[in-house]
Amino acid sequence: MKKVYLFTFVTFITIGIFAQPTPCGFTYGKTEKDSLTCLEEVSLFKTFYDQKNYKDAYPHWKRVVELCPCSWNAIFNNTYLQNMLDPLIKSTEDVELQNQYIDDLLKSVETRHLYFPKNYTEGNGLGFKAFYMIRYRGKSTEEVMQAFDMFIESIEMEKEKTQPNIWDIFFRIAEQIARAKQDTTIMIDAYERATDYIEKAINDYYKEIDKQLPNFENLEEAKEKGQIPQADFEMRKQRLDQDTARSMQFITLYDRTLKNIENTFTPFAPCNVLEQVYGNKLEQNRDNLTALKKMLLTMNNRGCTSSPVFAEMLNIVHQAEPSAQSANLMGYFSLNNAEYDVALEFFKEAIELFETNEQKVEPWYMIALIHQIKGNYSEARNAALQVIKLKPNSGKAYMLIGDLYAASGNKCSGEDSMPLDYNWAAADKYSRAIAVDPSVAEQVNEKRAKLRFPSTQDKFVRGLKDGDSYKVGCWIQETTTIR
Repeated sequence: MKKVYLFTFVTFITIGIFAQPTPCGFTYGKTEKDSLTCLEEVSLFKTFYDQKNYKDAYPHWKRVVELCPCSWNAIFNNTYLQNMLDPLIKSTEDVELQNQYIDDLLKSVETRHLYFPKNYTEGNGLGFKAFYMIRYRGKSTEEVMQAFDMFIESIEMEKEKTQPNIWDIFFRIAEQIARAKQDTTIMIDAYERATDYIEKAINDYYKEIDKQLPNFENLEEAKEKGQIPQADFEMRKQRLDQDTARSMQFITLYDRTLKNIENTFTPFAPCNVLEQVYGNKLEQNRDNLTALKKMLLTMNNRGCTSSPVFAEMLNIVHQAEPSAQSANLMGYFSLNNAEYDVALEFFKEAIELFETNEQKVEPWYMIALIHQIKGNYSEARNAALQVIKLKPNSGKAYMLIGDLYAASGNKCSGEDSMPLDYNWAAADKYSRAIAVDPSVAEQVNEKRAKLRFPSTQDKFVRGLKDGDSYKVGCWIQETTTIR
């Protein structure tokens, strides 16, 4: 089998494959002999690796890295590296050999972008170098600080593309240093950096999902018109489903990371601390919109929006550079001050400026709430329906519509209307809320338990019985079922 493999490879060499220029000179080695040796070393490494015989796999891996690092990008893959080197590092009692394993690991992730720039980036490699330094050498304060600085450099290179596991350990190290130095600003700076980039990463993945929606619609339309065979439809749909699932997987990972960071950060920065720290930073950063935006995001995430410092920063940012985020925050600030019409305009502005459907859900929901407060039930329902259009599993939006219906007694009574019939419609919306989002079940069930329905007498005199279809009139105009 080995001879056949080598013969095939020699055939490729004969037509010039081995001589293709690469960042390291040649893909499989400088000479034909090197190329044959390289292929053999790759094969031996893979054989021992698959057997989980990492001790024997290691020298062949090392030979591939030295002789032909551009031959196969997987030799720098984190999974291969960690699966092989982690047990070797932990099991050896030879300190010198252990340090050699660690050095090989650090050098591999640090330099892999030179050989495979399409697969790896310099910033990503630097982040994983810091990750492994903490894991295997983070015993002294000096080593920890060196790795922490490396994390920051990596993050500023990768920005929103920084991976969740890098964020996790970066924030744990920030917490460790902040406690050791008793310096809250270290955690605040780390939090600003993390939340800013992580939210951008989440939004980028939502953009990818939004881009796929027309593809799903076009595919379904082509199927209905008989323009593509069923097999092609299934294959294309599966590919679109996989792409969407991958984006959702990253969103879930980033959301979980952000939640962990929030939980870690909470004890360090109550509103009074943030107000003091940012109050001191405000004067020197009045013209630094980037810094002000990060401070605003932090105060907003912590719920510190009633602070005068927050209001001043927000006004500076929105006046200088109106954006979806600043308009959204201005909406909340106006709402907190009971300036309902002003808040509505800001939330509408945010909707116009936001790029993804996911981002637009929140301001639409706030518009619905404001109209509910103002007693504009029809407008409130319209806004809630916009939320549902953008996010069909929004239990909050269905629950809000149920609240509107349940509160319609003064609007939907009198003359010969069925007393309390609007609560049937409310119950329908509450049931729908739980169906699309079970997390609201407890809250919805409390609301539903308070509903009072038409009496048996009221139904009897109108010739109605349970199970009949019934249209609720007034502004609601919905068909429900008598019960």
